[in-house]
Amino acid sequence: MLITRLELYHIAMPLISPWRTAYGEDAAIESVLCRISSGSVSAWGEASPLAAPCYSPEWAGGIFATCQRWLAPALLNVDVTSGEGLQARLAHFKGNPFAKAVLDTAWWALHGRMQNQPLHRLLGATRDHVAVGADFGVTDRLEDLVEQVGNALDQGFPRVKLKYRPGWDLPMVRTVREAFPTATLHIDCNSGYSLDDLTMFQELDELELAMFEQPLAHDDVLDHAALQSRVKTPVCLDESISSVRQVERAIALKSCRYVNIKPGRVGGLTNAVRIHNLCQEAGIPCWVGGMLESAVGVSHCIALAMLPNFTYPADIFPSSRFYTTDLAETPIELTAGPDGVPGVTALAQLPEPNPERLRQLTVQHAVIA
Repeated sequence: MLITRLELYHIAMPLISPWRTAYGEDAAIESVLCRISSGSVSAWGEASPLAAPCYSPEWAGGIFATCQRWLAPALLNVDVTSGEGLQARLAHFKGNPFAKAVLDTAWWALHGRMQNQPLHRLLGATRDHVAVGADFGVTDRLEDLVEQVGNALDQGFPRVKLKYRPGWDLPMVRTVREAFPTATLHIDCNSGYSLDDLTMFQELDELELAMFEQPLAHDDVLDHAALQSRVKTPVCLDESISSVRQVERAIALKSCRYVNIKPGRVGGLTNAVRIHNLCQEAGIPCWVGGMLESAVGVSHCIALAMLPNFTYPADIFPSSRFYTTDLAETPIELTAGPDGVPGVTALAQLPEPNPERLRQLTVQHAVIA
């Protein structure tokens, strides 16, 4: 598949309300999209590291510049026949997984279009539906959070994730657990703590949570292994899993008992599938996360989530959860599974940006041809 043209778009999508986590607050989601072409056929990829280098060392403006100057030119006029071939072509550029994911996800979308096959089938999936959970950030009042969690459980969501940070921590979880004693709950710490907080995590053990998601430093697997050995609750790694090599280290050190896989964070769908397979071989269940991408990027997460070792409900949301109007022509919507549990259904066709909305939300644009 000869790559003949690449277009890059750095966009900023206003949120309905700010998204608050341990690393800060976002009023808009900054993302980078790539329209990749082979002759007259084109398709779209997306990765969203957010506006500032707070979730990871990458940021949207940075990955746009990296793709424009280095990564996209390395693919132009190259016959890319596989995801592994694309990753090999970019391997001499160190790190930058979000930047590589922009191009990797675009290549997979183009491959699906050229093959006239749904993306999830090309990735190796056999199912067409997966359950999703409900997530809640920091709210202005604890009472608001309890009400929101109650509404989610009434709607049948199989689990609830609570953002967790200093000042919005143990007392908050105790209140939610008291209100919903049998609900499946877990916390997402977004790297906000250290081993100095061991006593707090041991107290959290008493609340019977499903997991502690990314409790310690964003690039650590060693301290997480120490923490996992001293708490009953499973540790889940998110930010720490930035590459195939990192998950190999985490498995060897027994750093976690769950892994959250986000295509953007690991360099694209090619690496995401490899990480899924490694975890499956090691007996570590996975689940798919997202970065509040537009429907373009979320559709790639949906395709990935259909693989068999994604057994914990995914972090995949309807477009209306965060955006008044999605960037894409076709928004993401939830569908009920056979058991009535909210989830998402695999897409036969991937969404593409609405041209006018894309124009309005674009911060910068580049063409490599």
